[in-house]
Amino acid sequence: MNFRNIFASIIYLLLISGHVDAHHSFALFDNNHHILLHGIVTHYQWTNPHVYIELEVKQPDGTSKRWTIECANPGILSRNGWKYNMVKTGDEITVVVAPLRNGKAGALLKQVKLPDGTKIENGGPAGPPKISIDTGEPLE
Repeated sequence: MNFRNIFASIIYLLLISGHVDAHHSFALFDNNHHILLHGIVTHYQWTNPHVYIELEVKQPDGTSKRWTIECANPGILSRNGWKYNMVKTGDEITVVVAPLRNGKAGALLKQVKLPDGTKIENGGPAGPPKISIDTGEPLE
């Protein structure tokens, strides 16, 4: 192989590498079973590749469970109307999520209701909520 072919191959690989987009699937979340959670934000992380919300949720028996909620990336959230500072540690929020299939306290965000009543969704790839964030009732 001569230098010209090697150089052309390198240029080709560089050009197509911008179009390669690796991402995990949402298969680990139960997208057919959405749940409503209400709690206090204990940690909020606005970073790539995903934004995360840690939510302390009171259980019916009085104990608390900490949920890790995965959101889209900052670019998708920004295009959907999110601001980096709209969720803060200490905020009391309500979320609709698709929980992990393994039963652990993790989930994919579908929609959040902020302390001021603002409702905002996670973005296209995660899909819309299937239950009402106000009542928990199924949406048509």
